[in-house]
Formats: sequence, C-alpha cells, structure tokens
Amino acid sequence: MTDLAQLGKQAKETAYQLGLMDTKTKNDLLLHMANELEKNTAKILLENQKDLATATENGITETMLDRLRLTDERIKDMADGIRQVATLPDPIGKVDKMWKNEDGLMIGKQRVPLGVIGIIYESRPNVTTDAASLCFKTGNSVILRGGKEAFHSNQVLVTVLQQALEQKGASPFAIQFVDDTSRETAQKLMKLNDYLDVLIPRGGANLIKTVLTTATVPVIETGTGNCHVYIDKDAQLEMATNIIVNAKCQRPSVCNSAETLLIHQEVAADFLPVIEKALNEYNVELRADERALAIFEQSIPATEEDWETEFNDFILAVKVVDSLEEAIQHINRYNTKHSESIISDNYFATQQFLKQVDAAAVYANASTRFTDGFVFGFGAEIGISTQKLHARGPMGLDELTSTKYIVYGDGQYRK
Repeated sequence: MTDLAQLGKQAKETAYQLGLMDTKTKNDLLLHMANELEKNTAKILLENQKDLATATENGITETMLDRLRLTDERIKDMADGIRQVATLPDPIGKVDKMWKNEDGLMIGKQRVPLGVIGIIYESRPNVTTDAASLCFKTGNSVILRGGKEAFHSNQVLVTVLQQALEQKGASPFAIQFVDDTSRETAQKLMKLNDYLDVLIPRGGANLIKTVLTTATVPVIETGTGNCHVYIDKDAQLEMATNIIVNAKCQRPSVCNSAETLLIHQEVAADFLPVIEKALNEYNVELRADERALAIFEQSIPATEEDWETEFNDFILAVKVVDSLEEAIQHINRYNTKHSESIISDNYFATQQFLKQVDAAAVYANASTRFTDGFVFGFGAEIGISTQKLHARGPMGLDELTSTKYIVYGDGQYRK
C-alpha cells in the first residue's frame, strides 16, 4: 500500500524549495517537461492502450472512452498546454497592492504558493499534465491520485515528468503519484492534514460528494456540469442551431457540454424541428416535456430526473418555457453552477440572464464549451470551481496561490 505520509513529507520539503525557485528556472523546467512528453509519445500511447483495452472489456461507453483516449495530437496539445503555462506571468511574489497606514507602516499583499496540493480525479489523463504544470509554476508540490480506469496512462505521464525534473537536477517529488487506486487509500489522502494544504476533486458527482463529506483537508470543489442553453424568443435560428449542436455534440463526455435545452414557446414550433434535424445527424436522444414532444418527430418523455442529470452522452433534455424568467428559474433550480448560455438578440434579455443566473460562467450567444482554462488564456486548468469561496470558474495560476501581508516599518511599535 502507498505510504501517503512519505509522499506528504517529500512533497512538503519540496514545496519549500519550489517557493524559493525563480521564474526563469521554473519556466525552463516546464519547457523541458513539455519536450520530454512529446519525446515519449510512443511509450505513453502504449500505456494508454492498456487502459483503453481494460475499459473496453468492462463495457465502457464510447463517449467515456473518448475521455480516456490519448492520441499523438492530444499528447502534443498536453505539451503545448505546459508550454503556454511557461509563457504566463508568474504570480508568485507579486504584490497585489501596497499602502501606508496611519502609523507609517508600508503594508503589502503578496502572492504566495498554497503549499502542497492533493488532486483526486477520474478518467482524463490530460488532468495529470495540466495539474502538474500549474502547480509547478505556482511553486506548489502536488500529489496526484487518478482513477483506476486511467492508471497506466497517469503513471507513465508522472514518470516522464519526474524524469524530466531529475535530468535538470530538480526534485522529482514536486510531482508525485499515488499508485494505489483503492478507496481506502483515497480516503486516507482526504485526511492527510499534516501534509496537504488543500485537496481538489475533479470528476463525477459521486467522487465530489464523497470528498466533500469525507475530507478533513480544506477542499476546493470542482463541480459536475449540468449545463443549459436557453433559446430566447429573439434568437436567430441559425445561431441557436449551431450553438446547441456544438454544446451538445462536439464532445458530450466533458463537463462543459450542454445537457438541457430550454426554448421560448414563441419560437419552439419553428426552431425545434430544425434543431431536431441537426441533432439527428449525431443520433442525439431527445427527452422532452409535453410541449416539445408534440413538436418533435421522435423523442421520449422527460422525467424529473432528466432535468437533474449530467448525461455525458448524446442525450439532451428539452423543455419549452413561457418566458425568460421561467428559464432562469429552471436553470437556478437544476444546474450545478457550472456554465449556462442564452441565445438572444435582445440586449436587455441577455443582461437579465447574465445577472440572474447563478453559475461560474454565464454566456450570451456562445457555446458553453468555451469554459476551459486553456481557452480562457490560463494555459491549462486544475478544474472548474463551482463554489464561491477562494476560486470560481476555470482555475489557473492565480487560483493556486494564497496571499500574505508583508509589512515595512522604521522602528514603529504600537502604543
């Protein structure tokens, strides 16, 4: 069984060293890690094939296999993500603001690393490199615990990154991997308070719920994605069709894909047949309320559970609403605070939607698929935080820092 205390001790000692490392050194090491990833593509793909074979034997759906699958192009994208992180401004040491108080003290608020970050995640091997690069750039050690379905992929990725660090004389303990996928070890990691400064879960609803209810370490919640697209009465048909097809069909297994379509009753009869035809090209199963059922040529009745479900598949729940207000109420009741979108040419409707919908990312006339740290310009992301404390939305470099106050005086003492 993995010695978590040993991993924690190594991570804590290395975190101190990382906190002192200058930006150029970190960037050079990141670039070397990216190059080594690409250099070891064949080895990585070989290990990924082992995971894919096991997943196929276990009857995993094609959409979930897509989350797991690595290709030459995806490994290159992972390497490019690390390179982009290297080009981003280093937040560590940055003084956000400084002021002089009445006692003549100069008080500054400075960015510092969180320390040791634990990450528990599922399925997607790219999380390994995203997390490692972001944590490294911000001077944090990271302990990674991936799911059993991607065990071989994650293990080889961490090995390549560690070897890259060692080749340049840096500590491999900056990036560590828990090679035991048992539930018991995961629960011990959730309670590793002596070493972990924060724990970040990234995966399905069950994983996140387990971490939230079990962990004694502080948690940053990255939520599931029950995302909605609302087509307003003042929407353009072509724009609405393109956006919903993209949001649902481009990559349905990811957390920023759309799971529910809401449409204003004034345009439902004209829009839904066109949208159904476009979605049929991807064999999307439509689960509709009574009014949408009457319009669609082929659909099945939606249940209450459908409004609450992140399908991660070619399935879309559809509901006709009487007003913008009803759409907002539905979203705020059923969503997971991830990403929501309105399609409308009405400025006031879009502003009301942007203001009143409670989510980490709210869009007007754009696909929910854009909620991503790389797309937002963060280089990569640790996850999409759906909570409101510390961080919200795609978590990049700044979200992996804390602050401390640095205070300059010239002999002052408090009277």
